[in-house]
Amino acid sequence: MNWEGGSRVANGSDARNYQALILDFAGVLTEDVLGTHRAWCVANGLEPEAWRHTLNDTSEGRSLYAALEIGALTQAEWNRRTAPLLGLADDGTNLMGRAWAAVQPAADMVQLARDARAAGLLVALLSNSFGLDPFNPYASMGIWDLCDVHVISETEGIAKPDPAIYRRTLDRLGLPGEACVFVDDHPVNLPPAAALGITTVHADGSPGIAARVAELLGLCQAAA
Repeated sequence: MNWEGGSRVANGSDARNYQALILDFAGVLTEDVLGTHRAWCVANGLEPEAWRHTLNDTSEGRSLYAALEIGALTQAEWNRRTAPLLGLADDGTNLMGRAWAAVQPAADMVQLARDARAAGLLVALLSNSFGLDPFNPYASMGIWDLCDVHVISETEGIAKPDPAIYRRTLDRLGLPGEACVFVDDHPVNLPPAAALGITTVHADGSPGIAARVAELLGLCQAAA
């Protein structure tokens, strides 16, 4: 069963005895990242889309970020090499931490994770990393301790949507895919999970996703 844009599309019976919730980080457990990065760019004298454009639309920027995700490049080295691509005049010291400093946790999704654990479900963090040192985004936002299982691409050497990272997540949970719900904001990351029997939910930014996932899991979500 997949949810696209918060709308449930049932494949067979809706009745599931879910035992685990698997959550992406950026765009799921955090508030608007793109908007925060735009504001950071403007505050630093850059074009509003400089961060997104550099990381996504330039060959060197994409290559550096892909290497960072799988631990082939340290965050410190990524900082140093990406700063001039952005057009910054400094040496890039803690660039990632500076750009992410104003990003906030998503209160409703954080509450969902707490409610899931309180109800006896396991909660897993499945995240494509953007480095852990010197800036650890999971620790800085208090996300790490919300989860029983942590599968971070940097430490795994593979990243979503590689099917192997989803299998590792299930192995560490000790559960079959059919017992799990996975929430991610990138559509490309959902099919490999669905292929393993995991119920997928696309966090597309529409309101009420946390409440709908809580309903899917059979939780009575507390107010955030």
